[in-house]
Formats: sequence, structure tokens, C-alpha cells
Amino acid sequence: MMRTSTTSLLRAGLRASGRTTTTVPRAAASTHAISNPTLANIEKRWEGMPQTEQAELWMSLRDRMKENWADLTLQEKKAAYWIAFGAHGPRALPPPDEGRKVALYTALGVFASFVVFATMRSFAGPAPSTMNREYQEATNEFLKGQNAEPLTGIGAEGYSGKGMVQSPPKH
Repeated sequence: MMRTSTTSLLRAGLRASGRTTTTVPRAAASTHAISNPTLANIEKRWEGMPQTEQAELWMSLRDRMKENWADLTLQEKKAAYWIAFGAHGPRALPPPDEGRKVALYTALGVFASFVVFATMRSFAGPAPSTMNREYQEATNEFLKGQNAEPLTGIGAEGYSGKGMVQSPPKH
């Protein structure tokens, strides 16, 4: 783009027009303190308030906090802090008997799983024929003959582990 006196004048005009400041009128609600009865005992009333009333109160507090914080009343500061960080919603304290319920339901779950396990074991057949010491020793000899796991396992030189043997000898 060529720089001519016309483009320079246009740019200077745009810069000058950008320097003017415009005043934006502030909302009247943010300039007046929120009434003390509205903020009184907010910790106990917050959960019972309708969602729209909660939103209106939070928005008016937010608007007040955009101004100088020295202008906020002590009640407004306390209410804003409690609404932002108080024990409500996801930060609510658990019910007093929650630990007892968790322990009880955990114990019931463990007991039910034991009952299912014991019932299945009582109806189960005998152990498979491969679960005896002789069969597992024969499996060891077969794996040595096949040179299975030649670096660190049963096929390695000087291997001294148990291999596949995990059962006591047959009586």
C-alpha cells in the first residue's frame, strides 16, 4: 500500500477518534448497598432460597464487588465470601451418619461375596487332574525339553525356581 498524504491523514484521523473516551452509565443497583435483611443469616437461608433469588443476590453482589471494595458493607463481604466458598452445594458437609452407612454397606458387600463364594465352592467338583504335583513336575520337564523361556525362565542354564509346581504332593 502506498503511503500518501491522504492515507496518512486518514490514519491520523482514526487515531484521534479512538482517543476519545466514552462514558458508560453504571447500573443503579451496583451503587447502592444491599439491604441487611436480605443478607442476614444467609448461611442458613441459602439452600432454601429459590434458584432465581440466589442468582439475583449473587449478581447484585458481583456488581457491587466490581466497584471499590472499601464501599462494601461488612455484611456484603461476608455474604459474598460465603456464597463463593461456603459449605453448600458440592462443598456441603456430609450427613452425620454417612461413615456408619459406608462401613455397614461395605461389610454387607463383603459378607454377600463370601456367601456367594462359599456356595460356589460347596457345589464345585473335585480339583482338576492337572492340579497335582506329579503333573506339574512333568510339565516342568516338558518345558525344559522345549527350551521355554531360555533367558530367565525354566529353560535357562542354572534355573533354580519352582517352575510350574504349585500344588502339594498327592496323598
